[in-house]
Amino acid sequence: MKLLRLFASLAIAAPAAAAPPPGFAARVESLRVAAGIPGMSVAIVENGAPTFVQGFGVRALGSPARVDADTIFPNGSTGKAFTTAALATLVDAGKIGWDDRVIDHLPWFRMYDPWVTREMTIRDLLVHRSGLGLGEGDLLFVPRTTLSRRETVRRVAFLKPATSFRSAYAYDNILYMVAGQLIEEVSGQTWEDYVTAHVLRPAGMTVSTTGSPEHFATKNRAFPHARFSGGLRGAGDQERLDERDELGRNAAPAGGMAVSAADMARWIEVQLGHGARPDGKRVFSAASAATMWTPLVFQPIADVPDDLAATKPNFSGYALGWDVRDYRGVRVVSHSGAVFGFRALVVMVPEKNIGFSVLINAEDGAPVRGIMYELLDHYLGAPDGHWPEKYAAFVKTRTDAALATQAAAAAHPAAAGPSLPLPRYAGDYVDSWYGHIAVSTTATGLAIDFKTTPRMTGPLEHYQYDTFIARFADKGIEPAYVSFALDASGAVDRVTLKPVSPLADFSFDYRDLLLTPARK
Repeated sequence: MKLLRLFASLAIAAPAAAAPPPGFAARVESLRVAAGIPGMSVAIVENGAPTFVQGFGVRALGSPARVDADTIFPNGSTGKAFTTAALATLVDAGKIGWDDRVIDHLPWFRMYDPWVTREMTIRDLLVHRSGLGLGEGDLLFVPRTTLSRRETVRRVAFLKPATSFRSAYAYDNILYMVAGQLIEEVSGQTWEDYVTAHVLRPAGMTVSTTGSPEHFATKNRAFPHARFSGGLRGAGDQERLDERDELGRNAAPAGGMAVSAADMARWIEVQLGHGARPDGKRVFSAASAATMWTPLVFQPIADVPDDLAATKPNFSGYALGWDVRDYRGVRVVSHSGAVFGFRALVVMVPEKNIGFSVLINAEDGAPVRGIMYELLDHYLGAPDGHWPEKYAAFVKTRTDAALATQAAAAAHPAAAGPSLPLPRYAGDYVDSWYGHIAVSTTATGLAIDFKTTPRMTGPLEHYQYDTFIARFADKGIEPAYVSFALDASGAVDRVTLKPVSPLADFSFDYRDLLLTPARK
């Protein structure tokens, strides 16, 4: 109850500083150049109106086209709040309730545990307390897939829980796909069409997109970039990616939109307006707005280096598509986003009635996080913490350590194995939720093929014992250790995987696969 009273008291907004920091545009541009980020956009909203909306750099390396306020960027998991807002419009219309059971609207939906299936509510889909592990099931859309959203939702039934229901926080994407499918079942419109018609356009967001055809038809769009040449993803030189080699569209409700800085400003206006635009027109009700900002699950708080200690919250919770935590004594509502080649961040301080967004067409998170805390300090009247520089140093230290760990593992494998002739490892294998993976012999050894993931193929290089390393033809796919376990007769009994890189994104959830030989 004390927590509820605290948040109620913070709901009364106090005016923030009247303008962005002096020289802010020049500061952003200098950070962009120093970090080697091709393009960036920033939007700031204060007291119900934009005070800064600007693009920086170029839409793509090698192209002169500049980023401006209307350039759209894929915004990753900041899109989860749009899915919850779409659900809010259905709640406001009386078509669903937050605590309705999912199976009352999606009768064929199943979780692994029948009891959880019966008890899972719409609210549960949105707050990462289902019992699934971190990123569990993400290989159903990462790095791409042939699966439909409906088929992906059907496969949720085969994901074994990591914890008991509602007992712990573990971030997931797949249950937001379920939420998207539920929107379609209830409304009769696809998630893409419903969000566009009932959230984006009513909010005044005129250029943002929810589907690939509209995205690629938009000339003023940013292109993805990443670093690979330095030994692991995130290190080396920036290079342009193939924008059409995108994450599976089945996962769009978890993070498949593209948004401009100008549209982000309108979105922040609606959020700070508790569901209403500055002109008074409502996108969703004030009651739904309050619900979506109410944290339901405590998040673990990670330790940070001493020079980042001020950024460590005392409280961190997850609401409906939003992180809610404290910083320097005020409540901060935010969410980050990441898809291949892009990073995004939306941050609001309701007590000060300010909010801002940062979008980049690269995977370098340090400048984004640094700008976040620099702006928060400005609006909270705190001294300059030199956060971009500190985060850059933190990321470099972490990357250097990961490279050292990876190099040490590669330098001294055990001079043992493999136990079997290579053809005896070959065969068709199946995982209960992913499906089929094939291991075959080639002229040079073994190869692996993830059958529902186009072009997720590559050679298996022997590492040690009965473990091989899968190095995929697509360098954007994280290499994986592939370990074969043998039964008493010497035949392959099961296969497990884990990423090679210590910094591999959790969405390469090899750890959740348990492959067994397919029945013939």
